[in-house]
Amino acid sequence: MLATRRDFLGALAAAGALTALPSSSLSAVFASVSAECPFRLSVINDEISPDFDHACSVTAHDFGLHWIELRSMWNKNVTDLDANELAEAARILKKYKLRVTDIASPLYKVDWPGAPRKAGQERDQFHAGTDFSKQDALLGHCIDLTRTFSTDRVRCFDFWRLDDQAPYRAAINEKLRQAAELCAKSNVILILENEMSCNTATGEEAAAVLKAIPNKNFMLNWDPGNAGTFANEVPFPTAYDLLPKDRIGHCHAKNVTRRPDGKFDWQPVGTGVVDWVGQLRALRSDGYHYAVSLETHWRGAGTPEASSRISMADLKKALTASGAAC
Repeated sequence: MLATRRDFLGALAAAGALTALPSSSLSAVFASVSAECPFRLSVINDEISPDFDHACSVTAHDFGLHWIELRSMWNKNVTDLDANELAEAARILKKYKLRVTDIASPLYKVDWPGAPRKAGQERDQFHAGTDFSKQDALLGHCIDLTRTFSTDRVRCFDFWRLDDQAPYRAAINEKLRQAAELCAKSNVILILENEMSCNTATGEEAAAVLKAIPNKNFMLNWDPGNAGTFANEVPFPTAYDLLPKDRIGHCHAKNVTRRPDGKFDWQPVGTGVVDWVGQLRALRSDGYHYAVSLETHWRGAGTPEASSRISMADLKKALTASGAAC
């Protein structure tokens, strides 16, 4: 249940997996991120563990990172934490000297009112569950959370994917534009993630919505892995080339392979349809300097933590190969 604004204001499987990695991967995992790294190298906390202290320990001590992305902890979405839990989360972040890239909220990951629901759709909730009527309150709460965690970004979506979004697209864009205007009053950037189960999923769709909503504080959370779930999408360079580079405000790192039956499988960062070396090189060349945040999703190593350790090693190797001094 969403904490009210009043309440808010009032208040070793992984080790086994690592031993299988080559020594070069191990050193990449445990090396601290260079101060010259052009990106805010990060990881989504619950891709490691629901135990927030442990997730932060791995992030800071094992991955050597200075940034973390907040989505859920203690099996609760970050937007559902009560005042005591928020205070404890802030204390843990301070303990590990971690800064927050953004509030990875579930904002607008709901049905658009009056639209027919897409049959057979898989929906990742990440301990979030609400409806359209609560979205205005959720947006206000997310803005409050940016102050709590000293960040300037809130992640959002654009409603569960429709078979035909054309009759509703203008109204959806207007809702997002209004949200961006409200965020601007608090100097908050609203970042829309391209998500395969929502109405903006591909590079072409992302470019279209950014054109329709020109607000400078409305930016894209570019996720090449999500785009790569579509059979005809080449995340890099084709889809990336469609995007206005000055409107990319966040980036998620994961990888994916596609099956002949049209379905897909998540993969470690180093395996799949996303050319991460090329993507990272292009981001750096285009002057991007915000977060590159690991959103592992793949669970092939047996546990979220073990899988994230392997994917972080892959991501650091790709960064090195791209020429980024991380």
